[in-house]
Amino acid sequence: MFIGIGTIVNTGSVIAGGLGGYLFQRILTKKMQETLMQALGTAVIFIGISGALSQILVIQHHLLTTKGTMMAAISLALGAFIGELLNIEGQFNRLGNWLRTRVGRQNDSKFIDAFVIATLTTCVGAMAIIGPLQDALAHDPTMLFTKAILDGVIVALYTAALGIGAIFCALPIFIFQGSITLLAAIISPWLSTSMTNGISLVGSMLIFCIGLNLLLNCKIRVANMLPAILIVVLYAVFE
Repeated sequence: MFIGIGTIVNTGSVIAGGLGGYLFQRILTKKMQETLMQALGTAVIFIGISGALSQILVIQHHLLTTKGTMMAAISLALGAFIGELLNIEGQFNRLGNWLRTRVGRQNDSKFIDAFVIATLTTCVGAMAIIGPLQDALAHDPTMLFTKAILDGVIVALYTAALGIGAIFCALPIFIFQGSITLLAAIISPWLSTSMTNGISLVGSMLIFCIGLNLLLNCKIRVANMLPAILIVVLYAVFE
């Protein structure tokens, strides 16, 4: 298998899952879509919780202790501050609006939300970084194949609940993971275990926030918290 096959499969699974969800959406009533949204929000919340707890909870000397909480708090706070200054959420919305216009979906009020939420869910987390690195350096796309299955199911559900905009998260996935694959030789020597653990912790917390937005119709600007992932990497360097 050639380098980059994992990202290509991941992108294809998202498109296939999204199309399947879009076809399924046609048989759903509005009430069914609302219930599906609640179910999806609950699932995403627990995905975020389980991912965060797997990094926070450790057993030392037969005692259950915690780690990384201060790192997460500092990273999220600084990341949110930087994200608000840069207005990353606004940039995502503009990109979503551009895509909506290009595909002739100007009347689809959920298009941008679907695109942003699906993009954040599929691109935030350690798998989106470690997977392409393994694909490029070890010629092992297994992690991305696993991610492809998960993303395909998630995007299918997002599309069924929110509409066709979710399918277009395939574009950021391809660009983001493809870039990491191309830059793997440069990135890999600098990426330590503590960095990947921090990325997993903060990424899982962001996924938890996405779940809250879905379940409780909150307005947490998760995209503006994305710099927290870079902050946690720097934190690990100087820790």
